[in-house]
Amino acid sequence: MTHPAVPACLCTSYSVKNQKGGTLLDEEVTTLEEHQRRLADVDGYRPSKCDNCGGLRLHAHDFRERILRADPEKLVTTIRRYDCADCDAVWQVMPVFIARHLHRRWTVVEAATGTKDAASSQPSVPESTTRRWLRRLALSAVEVTQLLVSAAGDVVATVVSTVMGSAGSRGQLAVALATAGLIEADHQLEQLAGWVHRLMPGVRLM
Repeated sequence: MTHPAVPACLCTSYSVKNQKGGTLLDEEVTTLEEHQRRLADVDGYRPSKCDNCGGLRLHAHDFRERILRADPEKLVTTIRRYDCADCDAVWQVMPVFIARHLHRRWTVVEAATGTKDAASSQPSVPESTTRRWLRRLALSAVEVTQLLVSAAGDVVATVVSTVMGSAGSRGQLAVALATAGLIEADHQLEQLAGWVHRLMPGVRLM
């Protein structure tokens, strides 16, 4: 089966000329409670170094508000930003449970797309939005797979070849990795998106 080509907006990394800063995902912050605890401490989200120049002096810069559409608990979430004293790059650090660019939590996205069972407390998502998400999950996983193989080598390569074949979709890749125990089945999109962003900041799963 041939899967649709991946649009450029999902494949653009931060490693472009003259671009400084961007978004970092903290893969350890999976709940709103832990996020609030980190925000209360100026060092809670502070990166160990600047991803642009490698500098070690990152100062607390300011806060930004991130709107989470129809969120069951909190409609507006605060995001902390840090400034590199050496190159002036500004980094916003987001918890991994927020789906970058989708304006939802990953639990909402996963429930809407059938990746996990929907809880009664999960908000409804417009049908047009759900269809768009499903179309993106049906896109080719070739680029994403190449990133993961570069990091995990034979482990991911074996999963791809034995579980999903060489030309699977992004949704199939998430299921395959969860089946192999490399990511959690109930958080497969969240964890896969975090993994991809860590390997190539700016690149999106969907």
